[in-house]
Amino acid sequence: MPTPLQQKAARYADEIESEMKSQGMWQDQPLRPEQLKFKQAFAMDTMTFTQWLQFVFLSRVREAVAANEFPSGSSVGAQAVREFDGNSDAGTLITLLSEFDALFD
Repeated sequence: MPTPLQQKAARYADEIESEMKSQGMWQDQPLRPEQLKFKQAFAMDTMTFTQWLQFVFLSRVREAVAANEFPSGSSVGAQAVREFDGNSDAGTLITLLSEFDALFD
């Protein structure tokens, strides 16, 4: 039986994915292998923030849900505020990512 945190994190992953798709932020083609060899936070050196959300963040959240092993904190919502500054279409996504962060406060 999944814990409440597992259930909430899984629900947020699904909602974040759905919102990204509805906003046209979802990429159909896979990343190039070299893009996964990032060194900077949020993979800023090899991919866009939305690519990182799709290909790194969401897969890591789903892995954490499956293993019931979560980080001690999350700052993806704060990064989303910076990345999407001035993009009024990203408000719901920013809210979802910020609410995800709050799971670990």
